[in-house]
Amino acid sequence: MSNEKYDDLFTTEDEKPIDYKAILFEYLMYWPWFVACLILCLAGAWIYLRYQPPVYNVNATVLIKQDDKGKSSVNNPLATMQDLGMLSMASNFDNEMEILHSRTLIRKVVNTLRLNISYTEPRSFGYARPLYKNDSPIRVWMTPEEAEKLSAPLSLQLDCTTDGKIKVTATYKKDEVEATTEKSFDRLPGILITPVGTLTLNHTDSIQIQEERTLQVQIISPTAAARVCQNQLTTEATSKQTTIVRLNYNDSHVERGLDFLTTLVALYNADANDDKNEVASRTAEFIDERINIINHELGTTESELASYKQKAGLTDLTSDAQLALQGNAEYEQKRAENATQLRLVEFLKEYIDRPENRMEIIPANIGLSDNGLSTLIGQYNEMLTERKRLLRTSSESNPAVVNLDTSLQATRKNIQTSVASVLKGLEITRNDLNREAAQFANRISNAPQQERELLSISRQQEIKASLYLMLLQKREENAITLAATANNGRMVEEPLAGDIVGPNGKMFYLIALILGLGIPVAVIYLRNLLRFKVESRADVEKLTDVPVIGDIPMTETQGHPIVVQENRNGLMEEVFRSVRTNIQYMLGEGQKVILFTSTTSGEGKSFNAGNLACSFAFMGKKVVIVGLDIRKPGLNKVFEISHKEQGITQYLADPLHTDLLRLCQPSAISPNLFILPGGTVPPNPTELVARKALDHALEILKERFDYIILDTAPIGMVTDTQLIARVADLSVYVCRAGYTHKSDYELINDLKRENKLPNLCTLINGIDMDQRKNGYYYGYGKYGKYGKYGYGKKYGYGYGYGYGK
Repeated sequence: MSNEKYDDLFTTEDEKPIDYKAILFEYLMYWPWFVACLILCLAGAWIYLRYQPPVYNVNATVLIKQDDKGKSSVNNPLATMQDLGMLSMASNFDNEMEILHSRTLIRKVVNTLRLNISYTEPRSFGYARPLYKNDSPIRVWMTPEEAEKLSAPLSLQLDCTTDGKIKVTATYKKDEVEATTEKSFDRLPGILITPVGTLTLNHTDSIQIQEERTLQVQIISPTAAARVCQNQLTTEATSKQTTIVRLNYNDSHVERGLDFLTTLVALYNADANDDKNEVASRTAEFIDERINIINHELGTTESELASYKQKAGLTDLTSDAQLALQGNAEYEQKRAENATQLRLVEFLKEYIDRPENRMEIIPANIGLSDNGLSTLIGQYNEMLTERKRLLRTSSESNPAVVNLDTSLQATRKNIQTSVASVLKGLEITRNDLNREAAQFANRISNAPQQERELLSISRQQEIKASLYLMLLQKREENAITLAATANNGRMVEEPLAGDIVGPNGKMFYLIALILGLGIPVAVIYLRNLLRFKVESRADVEKLTDVPVIGDIPMTETQGHPIVVQENRNGLMEEVFRSVRTNIQYMLGEGQKVILFTSTTSGEGKSFNAGNLACSFAFMGKKVVIVGLDIRKPGLNKVFEISHKEQGITQYLADPLHTDLLRLCQPSAISPNLFILPGGTVPPNPTELVARKALDHALEILKERFDYIILDTAPIGMVTDTQLIARVADLSVYVCRAGYTHKSDYELINDLKRENKLPNLCTLINGIDMDQRKNGYYYGYGKYGKYGKYGYGKKYGYGYGYGYGK
């Protein structure tokens, strides 16, 4: 059967409303399941919470200082590109929040506080008490480099005695195999060597072991510990208008949480200061290097000057020479300044052109007279610093880093171009100054050669001396800059312990309550969903809109299949009276013929037909029950008649020479009940019931009896019943609880839709009253005291059917 056909079984022409009250009472029948599951779930939640240490929230607020220097888009090409939408960059505040939450920074905190080594003290009943710092009488140490190599946690059990002896049991994994190392110490400090690392044990100074204690120590890699701490730390802005970040950290030990946030902010400021001082540090290195070079050159020049004066015997200049040289003095000073600038620019160009300095900070504030070049170098250093900070929390493929690389490359080219331009301009200026100085040189062409040489040496001395003094001044200014660096983050609210945030007892109990109710509901629902057989009237009503005329409970037949008796008010008598009354309502005026059929054998068709016939007979009606299941007569077993008895087949085979009424046997159960058995099993049963003789037989029986009940073959196995249906006034389709498949109701729906059985109704047989869902199935009141009645399990059509043979 296709899935579409099977799904159609659960859909009727008129959508039936859902009976929520019935569903509720169906689940309430299993209330012991709900109570037991609730108790188990709540007990499990209580035990879980009992062994979970409380987790406290520690919070602090930090002000992130924003540097507005260089933010103007007029002189800042990076800001200009960002304003034009050519460059997308995260805000500085967002970057700082990511840095505060970065694993790299947290790992530094872990290594500083040794958070990858945790201590607990187990208790007999309840959670293990976490220990921190002086709470533990023993401290364990393992180098971060060795701890980083741990692929699995290293567990230690420390058994301490009052006399100072300690037994250490280390459990670890080596090559995916768990191993153990034990060692005892009479005194500490001690060293424990394991295949995964070397451990050092020391006493805590402030604690003395006064009783026997057992401590549990767990060591994990700093990276794994940083990952755990990162999950417990949250950073969020207090509002959109401020640059204050709120830090929340959850820990089972309050003091450890306070230390974590304090150390986190301190290390964050230290890293930020290192970033800020990188430009000044590079500048200091550059100035020191140049001072050493100038100092050496200056000493050489002074030595040359002293040697020349001693050799030439010069002591003073003549007044004429002084007057001649006054005009040249101004240009010589300008030439000295020009030479100083040229030397600085050459030094800077040499530094920039070095391959190893391609991604290094360019020295700034070294005395260049060109403000544009100094500004451009400052902007380049800011972008390079920002790039280095982003690389701490991301990779070089990050879009922001890529954009910064592009901007850095462009700015570096601009600096190189500017340096070349400035150098070219200074050279032009030098040529101009030399040309003007040459004019004055012509005026003093008659001056002694010694004077010219003396002036040349003095000029070189002056240039180097001025450059040396200027570099000394810049070095002092740079030192002041290094000393004046302020922290990037200021603690607004010191770390403070808050309320307990976990484990959330109410949430766990709520989950336990939901599971305690949901598990039984799910189990019952799945069990009902997986049932593929009819079990109750509700199942039948969901599958079809054919009227249900009754429900027959299961019964112990005690060897006789007729369970109704005259002048008794038992449960079965009342059940069949109800069925009888419903059938009478469905029969029209003058209608007498009632047909019984089912889908397959074993559903109790003959049993119900026989007992209904007895119920009609006890009412005083003259009833005949005809065994038209001529392939395998079932009435013979119900009424204990021999299979050799003649019956309806003899009449259908030869109606002209057979007396039909003589074949009707009176029943010992009631004088009003007659049985017309099936007779000898014919070789052509289908052709036999298709003859007109069956119509004539029913006409004869209608004249003599008030009701005629036809016990026919299962309609789902043979077509005999469809042929017999032409003479019936009402068709009773019997199904058996726990036996009939739900998919069989496709047949009954087809029969009704195609009108192949007249006045069709259904009867449910074999309801198991022991099941919870059927325990209050009937509303017969006092008849409930009779207990288990019904039919179908011990008798009925459960003998097997041989049609296939």
